[in-house]
Amino acid sequence: MNRSFIARNPSVLIFLSILALFTLVVTVLSEGFGVGLISTSFVKVLGKTLCLCLIAIAMDLIWGYTGILSLGHFAFFGLGGYMIGMWLMYERTRQIVVSSLSEGVLPPTPEEISAGIGNQIFGVVGSSDFPLIWAFADSLVLQLAFVVLIPGILALVFGWLAFRSRVTGVYLSILTQAMTLGLSLYLFQNASGLRGNNGLSGLQNLPGITAPQSVVSLWFFWASALALGLGYLMVAWVVSGKFGSVIRGIRDNEARVRFLGYSVETYKLAVFTLTACISGIAGALYYPQAGIINPAEVAPIASIYLAVWVAIGGRGRLYGAVIGTAFVSLVSSWFTGGQAPDVPLGFYTVKWVDWWLVLLGLSFVLVTLYAPNGIGGLVDLLKRKRKETDQ
Repeated sequence: MNRSFIARNPSVLIFLSILALFTLVVTVLSEGFGVGLISTSFVKVLGKTLCLCLIAIAMDLIWGYTGILSLGHFAFFGLGGYMIGMWLMYERTRQIVVSSLSEGVLPPTPEEISAGIGNQIFGVVGSSDFPLIWAFADSLVLQLAFVVLIPGILALVFGWLAFRSRVTGVYLSILTQAMTLGLSLYLFQNASGLRGNNGLSGLQNLPGITAPQSVVSLWFFWASALALGLGYLMVAWVVSGKFGSVIRGIRDNEARVRFLGYSVETYKLAVFTLTACISGIAGALYYPQAGIINPAEVAPIASIYLAVWVAIGGRGRLYGAVIGTAFVSLVSSWFTGGQAPDVPLGFYTVKWVDWWLVLLGLSFVLVTLYAPNGIGGLVDLLKRKRKETDQ
């Protein structure tokens, strides 16, 4: 008798139930709902954390299940943010320009509106002309499609070139890092058409929406929770079937899987492209809550942090990736936000804002050496003890 997917994977139902309960509790306690025990700024922090958990799931699929240590997935994350950020910035600026020009005697012409928008957006880089990549910035539908298509196409082209050449191991990791660095350096240039180092700002303001930020932050929090739930469900379904068995085989012994007749490159390319699309969606939800995106967000160090989060949580376990990312993200916000009290030692005062990255790096080393299964390994330990008790 064939059991259902949920029956074969009870952890999925447990995760979705916890996520739903967490979303409900945060909603009820938020300022937007009226209780006010959780501030709007912290709701945004939680929403961004959920987005980071979503890209962590993608990272776990490509690294934990397929064995490809990608150091470039934050490039896809940033591209998703840029795609939606273009529409948000264009439409918000258009409304401001139209409102300003409408104060005159004659209604503004389309040329005047376009020139005004160009001056407002690109004046900071000494230009007023719209680059070609902004051709569809006025269309929400197309920009939402680009959130998935642009990261997906980049991953498809890069992956096809890399995997058909059978680049593996550390060399592939270096290539993905080089791709990220190249994209970051390109975005830093004013000629990129994305305002260079200034990036895109004001993304927290939804065009045409007069609701306060306390309410808008809840909307994005709900969207982030929904995306995480659907992403977790989809990836869990992918790894539970034959496809999941093949990619785990590629991780453990690629040569043997190829000898059995499977197209290893095709499976790798499919996973690489799928995870890039998931990362783009996560970025599109993250940066409107952050309010700004610039090329520094796409720098290689961000992808390295992502690998650290997944390793601390426990790679090869979707819930481990989520636990590790949520834990590190929230602890990082506490340390770097100045909430952690300084520790005076007499001769020196430990300021956690300065020492947080050292602490994170040390945690990664300790987990790698002494707890390779990460935080998720504790869940496995509890499962084994429960089975022993039942027997």
